Amino acid sequence: MSKFRFSDLLLKGKIFCQFFFAGSRLRQEDFPPRIVEHPSDLIVSKGEPATLNCKAEGRPTPTIEWYKGGERVETDKDDPRSHRMLLPSGSLFFLRIVHGRKSRPDEGVYVCVARNYLGEAVSHNASLEVASK
Repeated sequence: MSKFRFSDLLLKGKIFCQFFFAGSRLRQEDFPPRIVEHPSDLIVSKGEPATLNCKAEGRPTPTIEWYKGGERVETDKDDPRSHRMLLPSGSLFFLRIVHGRKSRPDEGVYVCVARNYLGEAVSHNASLEVASK
């Protein structure tokens, strides 16, 4: 077993620390998504536009998907005729709120999910209600 002097350890520690800190300045680490802006509950009139906000950060930049009642929400990225748009920020924009006697496709509880290869983050629930006249 070889003997180390305190000065050897100190020197090795300095080299390690300088290398570690210099390396961390040169490249930034990937990290899993986290939600930085959660959506809020909304009450909207039928036919009016609405936006459910969601912002996430992560590296690489996470993809955002929206779910309503456990089902993925179809947006203009899936169907260009959709009245729902996924904005570059991750927010869900409704051109107009659809609400009928038998069908209420926009009313419900929504969550946004941010994903990258390191994991996923789920927002708080947000309710979208259609105002009664």
